[in-house]
Amino acid sequence: MLETGRQRGFYMYTRILVAIDGSPHSERALAHAIGLAKGLSAAMRIVHVIDTAWIGVGMELAIDFVQLSQVHHEAGEKLLAGARASAQAAGLEAETRLVETALPTDHIAAVIAKETSNWPADLVVLGTHGRRGVERMLLGSVAEGVARLSTVPVLLIPS
Repeated sequence: MLETGRQRGFYMYTRILVAIDGSPHSERALAHAIGLAKGLSAAMRIVHVIDTAWIGVGMELAIDFVQLSQVHHEAGEKLLAGARASAQAAGLEAETRLVETALPTDHIAAVIAKETSNWPADLVVLGTHGRRGVERMLLGSVAEGVARLSTVPVLLIPS
């Protein structure tokens, strides 16, 4: 009988969370997570995070941020539906969840790390853009942030 946790020197993952953003890097991570979940007979949750940092900018520029938020939600739901379809095509049932940052100052990495506890996952799979130097400093690294904040192992799939 297989059990969750450490067993004979290796870990058996039974709940895999994968975060996607629509990039080719997250598509590779999704494909890897689907294969891993299927091979381990693990449950899988696919999440997409909507970043609300742009809301403050909307007011200054007279942008209809309610409509813009609706567009972001619709795009996120469409992205998750496509990811769920990919999992189903591989013979795997996966649940999906659209989450958003609670405050404009929240970070996507913290939201993903919190989601691993809320579900709870025992492995997180993420794609990484592989940014270095100034590009990483300016754009940040969600994958690095999740790896620092997560209480469970994080599997990074390189670009």
